[in-house]
Amino acid sequence: MNPLDLNVLAQNSLAIIMGGGAGTRLYPLTKERSKPAVPLGGKYRLVDIPISNCLNSGLRQMYVLTQFNTTSLHQHITTSYKFDHFSIKRSFVEILAAQQTQENVNWYQGTADAVRQNMRYFLEHDVDYFVILSGDQLYHMDYRTLLRQHVESGAEITLGTVPVTRGAASDFGIMHSDSSRRIIRFQEKPKDPALLDELKIPGPLLAELGRKPTDELYQASMGIYVFNRQVLIDVMAGDGPDFGKNIIPAAIDKYRVHAYIFQNYWEDIGTIRAFFEANLALTDIIPPYSFFSREAPIYTRARFLPASKINGVSIRNAIISDGCILTDARLERCVIGIRSVIHSGAELRDVVLMGADYYEGDPRGTTLPLPPNAPSIGIGRNCVIKRAIIDKNARIGDGVVITPDGKPENYDSENFYIRDGVVVIPKNAVLPSGSWV
Repeated sequence: MNPLDLNVLAQNSLAIIMGGGAGTRLYPLTKERSKPAVPLGGKYRLVDIPISNCLNSGLRQMYVLTQFNTTSLHQHITTSYKFDHFSIKRSFVEILAAQQTQENVNWYQGTADAVRQNMRYFLEHDVDYFVILSGDQLYHMDYRTLLRQHVESGAEITLGTVPVTRGAASDFGIMHSDSSRRIIRFQEKPKDPALLDELKIPGPLLAELGRKPTDELYQASMGIYVFNRQVLIDVMAGDGPDFGKNIIPAAIDKYRVHAYIFQNYWEDIGTIRAFFEANLALTDIIPPYSFFSREAPIYTRARFLPASKINGVSIRNAIISDGCILTDARLERCVIGIRSVIHSGAELRDVVLMGADYYEGDPRGTTLPLPPNAPSIGIGRNCVIKRAIIDKNARIGDGVVITPDGKPENYDSENFYIRDGVVVIPKNAVLPSGSWV
């Protein structure tokens, strides 16, 4: 059997998906959930992206490492990803939550420490390659091509990198490689102009990538790693808590570390602005990222909701998810999540509405106490909402106005937040009729 057969490489690999830290830059969306559990594109969650990429790449053995606000993430994974028991090689998506043991009483201290604390589980599997992935990024990738380059190049560690401009380079860990793509240097968020001049992608490699000789591009780390089995064992014997800050810089001089340069759409959903803009970009006529790929579908929980009911609604560039009821409203550049209810006269522009976990009156709904005369779940009559994220189960009364106009770029209030000029209404929020946010 040819070891470079793509399917063989996939079967000989184990995926490790990082479940994210506290997600402070995505707060308040991470107030009650972890980053990978944040809803995306109306009906998905962020963690569905790396899991689906794995499934579409033939990697059917996955661990998800979790620690913060894990309940909804655990529920989503266990209800979404079930496999048969009759395959020759067992398929699974399993959760490894942070745990205290007699040997280690600490929670995960970083990405590398999370892997280190679970090595005993990973090594139970007879695989030669470990693929380490982030749980909060938006992209399509066939990991088999990454694995093939890893083997063909003779690399011991391969990092996924993405070309970025000089202006964006200071926001990333930057890898500098020679023309053979072997990484020879790493700098975390470089800002010095002279240093940036030294880290540019070399001319021969630019030409190989199909770029112009005058392009000033840099290789930003995607947080995607492939390790040979023994190399991962060796580097985990150290004590560095993070891959990007500790493990990779130390490995460059000791191991053959190569770059896999990814040139398609990739977005790190690390901030409210990035999340907001990535969602709204899905409504473009030709979006930079598409959920409509037949070759690489994105999987998620099967909810068996009815088709959405739309009554006299004016819609321009919007995504409408399952189970919605929309009546006599105006929507422009909106992502409408599952079970959303929008009443007559409402106007929404540049809005991510995450929908609801249940319909009003469902006995399986919330037991949280509600104020007297609280509005029903959804958007009330004659509301005006601009440039906002409305989290799940929000109750927006009649005549409510939500807009960041005239407000600070960042602001905290009792029932709303502003981040990067985007208003965020948190999960289960109640805005009485006539409120002005």
